[in-house]
Amino acid sequence: MRKISLVSVFFVLLSTSSTVLGQSNYASLSGTVFDPQQKAIPGVSVQLTSDSTQASRLVSSNDRGIYQVTALLPGEYKLTVQVTGFASLTQSVTLEVGQQLSLDINLKLSSLSTTVDVKTDTPNVLRTTDASVGEVVEPTSVRNLPLNGRMLIDLVLTVPGAHESHGAQAGNMSALYWRPGQRSAVSIGGHRPNANYFLLDGVTNTDPTFNT
Repeated sequence: MRKISLVSVFFVLLSTSSTVLGQSNYASLSGTVFDPQQKAIPGVSVQLTSDSTQASRLVSSNDRGIYQVTALLPGEYKLTVQVTGFASLTQSVTLEVGQQLSLDINLKLSSLSTTVDVKTDTPNVLRTTDASVGEVVEPTSVRNLPLNGRMLIDLVLTVPGAHESHGAQAGNMSALYWRPGQRSAVSIGGHRPNANYFLLDGVTNTDPTFNT
């Protein structure tokens, strides 16, 4: 009996940890740095600076020219790439919630001190590494949208694929799907309301009983 109990607990812990890891709100940025002949460049300095906090992360590409920056909060960033013999590159990058963005970089040769400034908006990139969906509600929307009672949950309804679901509004669903007195029965991408995961400033803000 003791062995069976230990094994059961072990499997429960494994199941719990995988669920938590799958619900991370952090984004990541990775890719390969190439020269004009599409050969990988090792030892490239890749710096990512947050537009809102000015916090910077600095990494270097490995011997295969691959760089990776992990554990990034969603938002706007400035990407700066530098290495001797090539023109520096500056580019704006937008990271969504939980996004794993793959962005390859092509550097140009330079005999002078020059900088390539990419001013065009970064196009929306399909998620090719996972099936998660994330969306950032811009500060302009938070400030200017006419929210009734400043209920932040209403901002979720501006996200594509989100709508009011069964729960407190309809009163015909189990209480496990909503917390009485709170407007939290929102379905996103067809999922049940109790499958949502909420964070506040990067910290878990999810009710452990009702997932609201």
